[in-house]
Amino acid sequence: MVCSVTKDGFILSSAPNFRDLGGHRTESGRTVRPGLLFRSDALHSVSEEDLPAYNGLGIRQLIDLRTGHEREHLPDIVPEGAEYTVVGVQDPEKAGANFSRTLTDPEAARAMFGDGGAARFMDGVYRDLVHDTEALAGYRDLVERAAKGPTALVFHCSAGKDRTGWGAALILGLLGVERSVIVEDYLESNARQANTDKWMRLLSEHSGLAWEDVVPMTRVRAEYLQTAFEEADAVYGSFDTYVSDGLGVSGATLEALRERMLA
Repeated sequence: MVCSVTKDGFILSSAPNFRDLGGHRTESGRTVRPGLLFRSDALHSVSEEDLPAYNGLGIRQLIDLRTGHEREHLPDIVPEGAEYTVVGVQDPEKAGANFSRTLTDPEAARAMFGDGGAARFMDGVYRDLVHDTEALAGYRDLVERAAKGPTALVFHCSAGKDRTGWGAALILGLLGVERSVIVEDYLESNARQANTDKWMRLLSEHSGLAWEDVVPMTRVRAEYLQTAFEEADAVYGSFDTYVSDGLGVSGATLEALRERMLA
C-alpha cells in the first residue's frame, strides 16, 4: 500500500503526527513493511478534507490508548470498515493520566510542574509506562493485536508522542530495528505537535504557569525514551525479559509479528 501525503508533507494535515512505521530497516537487513502499521495523535481532529485519504488507507483496526476522560471529551473519527478498540496503558487514577486536569488548578499546577517539575513528571510517566500493571496489560494487548488482528492498524493517544511513542519503540524494538533509529522515529514527533500546542497553550494560560514551565510536557526528549529502556533493564534485567516476563508476550506472537510486518 502506498501512502500519499498532503501538500504540507503529512499523510493527514489535520492529524499531523499520523505516520507510517513502515520503511525502517532492521539490524538483520529486513524492512518494516509500509502501509500496515500507523501511529498517530488524536483522531477526533480528522478534517472533511482529509477523510478520503484517511478512509483510503485500508485501516481495519483503530486502537485508542487514551483514558476514558479523553475519549469521552474528544471521541475518535473511525475509518470506514475499521474496528475500534480501547486499550488502556495508564492507571486512570495516576497523575500521568490526569495532568490536564491538574493544569486547570493554578495552585496544584505550580506545585507539580513549576521549577522544573514538568521534566520530573515526564520521567515518572515513562517509568510507569514500563512497569505499571495497566501498562503491562495494555502494551501486551497492542503487540498481540499488531501480530494477529486485522491490518492495517493505527494506534494513538492524544499527542501521539508518549504513550504512542513507547508503543512504537516497543514494536520497532521487537522487529529488530536499531535503537538509534527508534530514537529518531520517536523524536520526529517534535515537528508534529501543532495540534497539541494549541490546547497546551490554553491549559498553560489557565494554570498561570509560564509556557517554558509547560514545554517539557509538549515535546519528546531522547532522555525520556532512555528512561523507559533503563526502567525495563532495572526492573526486568533486559528489554527481552521485559517483553517475555513483564508483558508476557510469547515467542509465537513475536514470530507472527515479524512474519507479518517484515519484508
